[in-house]
Amino acid sequence: MQQGTITLDHITKIEGNAGLNVTVVDGKVTDLKFMISDYRRFYTTVVKGKPAVTAPSFLSRICGTCSVSHLFCSIEAVEKSQGIQVTDQTMTLRRLAYDALLIRDHALHLYFFSLPDVLDIDSILDISDDPDDLGYQLLYDSFAIKQLGTDLSNTIIGAAIHAPLPTVGGFLRLPDPTKFPALIDRLEAIRPAVIRGIKCFFNWKAELIRNSDYLALRNPDRYDYLVGEVINTEGKRVPEEQFHNFLKSVVIPYSQAEGYVFSDSKEDYLVGSLARINLNRDQLLPRTKADLGEYLSFFPSNNVYDNNLAQAIEILQAVDEAIDILKTIQIQPETPIKKDPVAGIGVGVIEAPRGILYHLAETDNTGTIINYDVIVPTAQNQINTENDLKKFFNENLHKTKEQLQHEAEVIIRAYDPCMSCATNFLKINWHEK
Repeated sequence: MQQGTITLDHITKIEGNAGLNVTVVDGKVTDLKFMISDYRRFYTTVVKGKPAVTAPSFLSRICGTCSVSHLFCSIEAVEKSQGIQVTDQTMTLRRLAYDALLIRDHALHLYFFSLPDVLDIDSILDISDDPDDLGYQLLYDSFAIKQLGTDLSNTIIGAAIHAPLPTVGGFLRLPDPTKFPALIDRLEAIRPAVIRGIKCFFNWKAELIRNSDYLALRNPDRYDYLVGEVINTEGKRVPEEQFHNFLKSVVIPYSQAEGYVFSDSKEDYLVGSLARINLNRDQLLPRTKADLGEYLSFFPSNNVYDNNLAQAIEILQAVDEAIDILKTIQIQPETPIKKDPVAGIGVGVIEAPRGILYHLAETDNTGTIINYDVIVPTAQNQINTENDLKKFFNENLHKTKEQLQHEAEVIIRAYDPCMSCATNFLKINWHEK
């Protein structure tokens, strides 16, 4: 593509809007700006002056699709600010609820947003109505997988979106264990469909290789989204409460979102499922690994499209962990742990579906929020996404504008950016000289 203009006012199969300005001089990209707009939504301001125990329900509204991530991360931050240590049963139920989130949220992205890219169609509405067609089978698999994640969430935390039962110190109401056997049966029955989806994304040959740094939470004892240290590709380990100190905020003048680099590194980094599988695949459950040997064998991967495959693998991990928990947990009566309010600072760091999520809660001696901060995965991935797009455009300017536009969208979709919690997306303006 030597000259001309492309403008994308909106990209489908993603949450919201943003922009991309590309300047081409003599057939070479000389400037590319990935711009995130409408970033500030002031949730961290809203909670100031409110009792800390009420903050998580506000912060869960940051995102509709993965509100459980913000809910649990905020709860962790508040609990740490107040010195509250929850029971093992509470942590196990939170992990079970998180498995439900991963099943539902990953299925939404993979089957409704990315599967059309794999099948080379515009949307799921174009999938064949022939029951023998792979796309047809995968689409109906997705309905069952997503519904199961929703039903598991409803059972454990009261709802899949803005769950009412988790609270600071525990749960307002414990789940009914008589519902567990039916859920176990459904989880066992869904495994072949999940593996079918993994095979589909494994066979997708899209490729964009770039040697990014990867960051993920690592628990030495398990594949975990809620507890651990932040590690990177080179093995640096950072305790959760120090994570913010090792992030360097980068002002991006053309974007309303900060970018980030890790510690004193001058390089970008990537968070999300690909980072987690690259760094923690040894911690996957034995049953999960036994069924996925060939699909795991080429990780670690530097292909950004393999973030989709990594998400598909995490669905199976979540299914298998949920089965184990439901079979073994013995629900004991308990009420949320409460303490007299104190002044304190608490940091919550968990793995949202799209990567590391950071909440900081600071309270005065009445337990009132006086400062709050949130760093979302999409903002952390902004610089890495931009650099991937630079590489892509520089290597593919021989293609038509229509091809470049479509493939840029596919790259961005592979990141599964949560624009509902961070921004809106996507408009491209071309500038050629």
